[in-house]
Amino acid sequence: MHEHWLKRWEEGRIGFHRDSVHPALIRHWPMLGAVPGTKVLVPLCGKSLDMRWLAEHQHPVLGIELSERALEQFVEDGRGEVSRYQQDGFAILRQGSIELWCGDFFHFHIAQASEIGAFYDRAALIALPEATRQRYAFHLAQLIPPGARGLLVSLSRSGDEGPPFHVDGAEVRRLFDPNFIVTHLEDGEPEANGFRESVWALVRRGPTTDE
Repeated sequence: MHEHWLKRWEEGRIGFHRDSVHPALIRHWPMLGAVPGTKVLVPLCGKSLDMRWLAEHQHPVLGIELSERALEQFVEDGRGEVSRYQQDGFAILRQGSIELWCGDFFHFHIAQASEIGAFYDRAALIALPEATRQRYAFHLAQLIPPGARGLLVSLSRSGDEGPPFHVDGAEVRRLFDPNFIVTHLEDGEPEANGFRESVWALVRRGPTTDE
């Protein structure tokens, strides 16, 4: 899968990229209760404009992305100086309050996530094949402290081809229920291409939660 995504970025085949902030983020993020200053983890972030929206709403952002091209395009389209450094095997770009870690999400570990207090996944879970999604859900849970909240966008689609992959509500609950309190927020309208998004709120289980 690594080679597939890197090739798509190199060839500019990025139909999954949105040229505007995702409306579900605007609608639902304020209700999560993540206080200003809470650092937000964005796995497989690409060059998502959602990260700028989060930063503009007083959230430091830590995005993780395999494609260096995606991250370079993100900072080129932004404003402000860019600092670059290496840490724990990742090449990191920082622009304002946004950190972009270039590398494999599964190589990002708890010691590097000490300040993370929330997360946002619009295109990470659905980018992964079925065999990898369980690993993703478990790894995400290891990075998120008890009580931390996040927003997840899943996708249902006709046919088994992908990416993006079909991930229905039953799979979302099966993957995340062991470590998160999962709340279904909305289903989007079916799109012309047969895709339909669903939005979920997740709270990391632990001593500070009710369950």
